[in-house]
Amino acid sequence: MNGRIALVLGTSTGGAGRHVRSLGEGLLRQGYRVAVVGPAAADREFSFTDAGMRFASVGIGAAPSVSDPATVLRLRSVLKGADVVHAHGMRAGALCALAGARPLVVTAHNAPPVVGGPMVAAYPVLERIVALRADVVLGVSGDLVRRLERAGARDARPAVVAAPDTGEPLNGREATRSDLAVSPERPLLLTIARLAEQKGLDMLLAAAPAIADRSPEPAIAIAGDGPLWGSLHDTAAELSADVRMLGHRTDVADLLAAADVFCLTSQWEGPSLVIMEALRAGLPVVATRVGGIPDLYTGTVLMVPPGDPGAFAVTVGRVLDDPGLARDLRERSRAASRALPTEEDAVAAACDVYKSVAWW
Repeated sequence: MNGRIALVLGTSTGGAGRHVRSLGEGLLRQGYRVAVVGPAAADREFSFTDAGMRFASVGIGAAPSVSDPATVLRLRSVLKGADVVHAHGMRAGALCALAGARPLVVTAHNAPPVVGGPMVAAYPVLERIVALRADVVLGVSGDLVRRLERAGARDARPAVVAAPDTGEPLNGREATRSDLAVSPERPLLLTIARLAEQKGLDMLLAAAPAIADRSPEPAIAIAGDGPLWGSLHDTAAELSADVRMLGHRTDVADLLAAADVFCLTSQWEGPSLVIMEALRAGLPVVATRVGGIPDLYTGTVLMVPPGDPGAFAVTVGRVLDDPGLARDLRERSRAASRALPTEEDAVAAACDVYKSVAWW
């Protein structure tokens, strides 16, 4: 039997929670005893207990709160006896550090917020606490690793995040395109994203009329839900372009099989799990040059500056108008997908980190 690992997370919109679930399952298979600590909603969403992990409810919210001192005391109690504490996110990491958790590993999953809310001012403070008190800090992209080093981290390393497994398409390309009412000759552009500011979907909508100005007219499908649903839906409805707001979808593999180009317009991304899914589907990808995208996908995807809808429209147009380029990009995607990290890779990397800091 290996040691006791406590995985700590705060409020999660998806990516970090799925990573913790995958990591916890892998650690259980390796013989570790795993406890997950976080808000009760996290267990309801990601079913840690159903996967065989112990779960302790601690209210780690998304922003600083007057209840934080009580949260620190609660963490001090529930983390007692863990051989390694691995926190995910700056809020969870800083609260664990203030609770005196050691040895402490913290993974940074997102860039600091840039607009609105108390986290804009609080984030540098949390980052400094984590950098100075954690034994190892991990960043899901190279820019986060460099940022943590500048904040004073003694040991900052890249995190290994497994590529998601979307499974095989159930309905296939023709059936899915028929369901979407997209005729076989029309190109289908696809984006899958949480409808939030970070995803830069206003840029995609701004580029849509120029992308649509060709024959046959492409259809642009946006799958996902989030706080900007209403405003994006209203903007899309007024465009001289065929933009479909699909809402939340569970048939990701089918959507990817039906698409001709995958589009990502984010203001920041880490390793971008959705790009990994698009690569596995063999799709040409046009993405913004942000976060971990240039580190991981240079030579595989076409990149444009963030916030430049004109450049995005031109680059997507190149793919649509040049079948040779589209074939080349498909081949690059398939080749890159074979080198994507697996769940086993992510668990092995985490275990190496734990062994380097553990006191067992």
